[in-house]
Amino acid sequence: MAVRRLHPDQPAGFAFTSENLAWVNATISKYPQGKQASAVIPVLWRAQEQIGGWITEPAIRVVADLLGMAHIRVLEIATFYTMFQLAPIGSKAHVQVCGTTPCMLRGSKDLIKVCKKRIAEDPFHLSDDGAFSWEEVECLGSCANAPMVQIGADTYEDLTPASFDALLDGFAQGMPPKPGSQIGRTASCPEGGPTTLCDPSLFDGSRVGQWQKRLEHGSGGSAPAAPATPVAPSTPPAASAPPASATPIEGSKPFVHPAALAAMANAGIVKELEDRGSAGGKPIPAGELASLAQLARVKGPAAFGAKPDDNDGVKG
Repeated sequence: MAVRRLHPDQPAGFAFTSENLAWVNATISKYPQGKQASAVIPVLWRAQEQIGGWITEPAIRVVADLLGMAHIRVLEIATFYTMFQLAPIGSKAHVQVCGTTPCMLRGSKDLIKVCKKRIAEDPFHLSDDGAFSWEEVECLGSCANAPMVQIGADTYEDLTPASFDALLDGFAQGMPPKPGSQIGRTASCPEGGPTTLCDPSLFDGSRVGQWQKRLEHGSGGSAPAAPATPVAPSTPPAASAPPASATPIEGSKPFVHPAALAAMANAGIVKELEDRGSAGGKPIPAGELASLAQLARVKGPAAFGAKPDDNDGVKG
């Protein structure tokens, strides 16, 4: 970063307006006693806004005195952070041109040529009428819409030398264009409109039936299983569900779906699962799941050879 120094021409003094001073005091009060220096950046920013976009040496002294800081400490902050302008800026627009890689590849150098032609040959210099100034900055965060510039708090993206020239005309006439993309794209969508997720059936509900068929096919049955009687979970929960290795034995259907295994484990049918579901034994038909769950609810784990005090069963 280049050495940043205060402008050689400085005003005689600085004082916050009553409104800004009230804001400053309220901001300082947010910090604990002895930590008022933490407010230095917002207070400096408020001073810069009041002055008209740049920070002066008298303002640095006033801010330092308000916060109980050495003058040199506030000077160090003002000259380190590039958000603080150290020289007067254009009365109508200070143009910050992003020159980082994506913008450079997309033509930011051409935008800088426009600045040199219309504003001043060198950055941080005012135009002849004092209305404009410019500088090159690091990434401004709209890489997908490169190249771009920032003027004040707004960004203007997808620029060409011609559209940038027109943008400056708008500011000169007091009619700045709408911020954002200057080619009409929405946010950072691809140029010309969306290129993915364009199928209307993704959003009109017509694919719901297709997903239902896929689920039925994946569970190996042509009809959904009979709903099981709700079973209160045991306390503490039963052992974790067996691994989802209960794949169907070739030629046999229906098989125990992994979701059913988890539900049966919570119902206390752990031994039955080990014997018939996950250990490569006889698969449990879909219609039998409801009766097994009912049996577990009524008779408890003893119905499957477990002791009444087993943790992996439910109490009757």
